[in-house]
Order: sequence, then structure tokens, then C-alpha cells
Amino acid sequence: MKKNVKVQMTIIAWIVLVLILLLWQVAGSKGWISIAILSSPTRIFEKFIQMLGDGSLTRHVFTSLGRVLKGFCVGAGIGLVLGLLIGLSKRLEAFSDLFIGLLRPIPPIAWIPLLILCLGIGEESKVTVIAIGSFWPMLLDTIHGVKSTDKALLELGNVLEKKKKTVVLKIILPSAVPAIFTGARQAISRAWSCVVTAEMIAASSGTGYLIQYARELSQPALMFVGVAMIGLVGLLIDLIMMQLEKRLLSWNISN
Repeated sequence: MKKNVKVQMTIIAWIVLVLILLLWQVAGSKGWISIAILSSPTRIFEKFIQMLGDGSLTRHVFTSLGRVLKGFCVGAGIGLVLGLLIGLSKRLEAFSDLFIGLLRPIPPIAWIPLLILCLGIGEESKVTVIAIGSFWPMLLDTIHGVKSTDKALLELGNVLEKKKKTVVLKIILPSAVPAIFTGARQAISRAWSCVVTAEMIAASSGTGYLIQYARELSQPALMFVGVAMIGLVGLLIDLIMMQLEKRLLSWNISN
């Protein structure tokens, strides 16, 4: 029953999306909105096909994906290690609370001026912005996963006089895996959303650069192609992560 409802709502969502695009097209054709600002779905689609044909769109998207992958590996990797250490140590948790509370609310874009001063306007600055964006979801979810380990299992480990290493590897880490995977899914999504900000740092390619370039030249169709690719690739990444979660963590997903 739940599956049928989900399918029905998905179909309705697609119908609503098509209706919005049709209304948008009609509004542009009738002059109700300025196509110099919002363009029209047909012009955007034509621009999309053109860029797909000459390979420029693929080049921009893969450039962004490369930066996202680098930033995600750095940010999520550091977040995973620190999350495990903080989750396993009450002293380290108490020490880190202040720094997490101070630094977590700062958006990645706020670090750009400092990163330019320290790293210049090259790839390092862009990757670091993405890494900062992906760091926090992984860190916080990893800490949560470790701290949420079933107390009964921990007590059982103590009763059986298991070594600390055995308790961590056999009880705590397996219990934390679902939360860690959730953190990874959020981290990769955050990394992709940060790529627009990262590519505003003197980039010459990428979807973020494409959007900025189109804005400067007042080309709304080109700009919407870039925006649409941000959304479509982000959706694809999330779907891939969901499928990985279903396959790798099937034991943790309720029917």
C-alpha cells in the first residue's frame, strides 16, 4: 500500500512539473513575463541540446564533478576520522564542543576571502570550499552514530570482558555504519551544492562558472541550463547514494 502511494505521488509530482513548464512557456509566449529575464523552456532546451552537441556542457559538468570528488574525499575523510575519535572519547568530545559550536554555523562562502589570501585563486581554494561544506555532515553524523550505540550491547561486551579494540570493531563501528552512510550521503550532496560557490573563485570552467558567465553576459537560457544541471546532477547523485544504501545496508532498512 505504501509503495502504491509513493508511486502515485511521484506521478503527480511529474504532472505538476510538466504543468509548471507549460504555464511558463505560455506566459513567455503571451508576453506575461519577460523572456529576457526568465527565457522560456523551449529556448532553454534548445540551448541545452546545442551545448550537449558541441560537448561544452559535458566538459563543464565533469569539471565540477572532479572538484566535488576531491573536496568530498578530503572533507568527508577528515570528518569521518575526527567523528570516530570524538565519539569514542568523552574528553575529546568535551574539548571539541566549543570549536564545533563556533565553526559549524559559518557557511563555506564566508571562508572564500581567507582562502584566496592563503591559497590563491587556483584549484586548492575551490576544493577547500567544497571540503568545508562536506566536512560537517560527515563529522556530526559519525559522532551521532558512535554515541548511539546500543547500551545493552556495550554492557554485554563489558560482561564478556572484551578488549576495547574488540568492542570498537565488533560493536560500535557496525552500529555506527548507518549513521555514517547518512553523513556521507548528506556530505556528497552538500559538496555538490557548494561547487557553485567554489567555482566563483576565478574559475574558467564548471557549472558554477557557467552560471556566472551567463549572468555577466545576460544570457538567461544559458544560465538556466547551468542551474538545471546543478539540480539534475544533484538528484542523480542522491539517487545513486540511495541505491548504494539499499544494497549495502539492506539489513538496516525496514520494509
